[in-house]
Parts: sequence; structure tokens; C-alpha cells
Amino acid sequence: MADVSVEPWLRGTLTEVGAVARGVLHALLLAEEDVAKWCGGLSEAELNARPLGLPSVAFQLRHIARSLDRLLTYAEGAQLSGEQGAALKSEMEEGATRENLFAEFEAAIQSSMKRVRELAAVDPELPRGVGKKQLPTSVGGLLVHVADHTQRHVGQAITTAKVLLARRGS
Repeated sequence: MADVSVEPWLRGTLTEVGAVARGVLHALLLAEEDVAKWCGGLSEAELNARPLGLPSVAFQLRHIARSLDRLLTYAEGAQLSGEQGAALKSEMEEGATRENLFAEFEAAIQSSMKRVRELAAVDPELPRGVGKKQLPTSVGGLLVHVADHTQRHVGQAITTAKVLLARRGS
């Protein structure tokens, strides 16, 4: 079991991959740990709640999972499938079950870690296009965004979870 009192990037792990991929992998590990810590004890109703108009934890976790798939698809040099487009459109749907939500999130983290390891061998300067307009970026740019975007939405999930937990205490 990892020493979770120290963030993943300070544990001296994953030294077999280069610095960019290592940073992304550490961000994914931290996301997994933070979601378990702050969101794991929420009820199904709380996961779907929108306190103070905030996006639900369920939305944030679905968005993280599905955006990881989309960003890594672009990093791999492919375009999104119809299934990925449909998944994007369904991220805001209400009524996520606790079991399905955490299973999707965990599967996405594990799959993404495998895909990032595979991309570690690719030149980070290799050009890539994003979206229908093929906006220019690179493999490295997409990998950095995987870490940044994931952490941003984990932070939003934690904020919503903390509001919900505070309401429990009142």
C-alpha cells in the first residue's frame, strides 16, 4: 500500500518512465486517491446532488473518465468515435448509480495509466490535432492537459463533496 501521506509525485515511484509521462501518471494516481478520500463515502443521492448550483460529483467523475478517453485518443493520433461523442453528450445526465459511477471512474484511471505508459515512448513534440477543427497541439501538450484537466475536475468534485459533507454536519 502506498504511503498516502505523501503525494504520488514525491514517492519516488514510476522512475521507469520519462518525466512527462511520470508526472501524468502521478496526477492520475493522486486523482484516484483524492476521489476515494473525499467522494468515496458519499451516498448515491449526494453524488447526484447539486448543492448551491454546483455541478454534481457524479458529473465531475463521469467527465474525468470520458475526457481522459477523448484526450488520449487524440494523443494516439486518432479521431473520436461516435460512441465517444455520445458519451460526451450524456455526461450531464442525472441519476448515476454509485456502483456504475465509481466503476467507470476506476476503469478510466486504469486504462489511462496503461495508455500514458504506451505514449511515453512517443516523441512528445509529435504534432496532433484536437476536435473537428484539428486544433494544433502535440503529444506532450495533450499529456500535460490530461494531468491538468483531471486535477481541475477532481478539485471541483472535492469542493462539491466538502459542501455536501458540511451540510451533513449541520
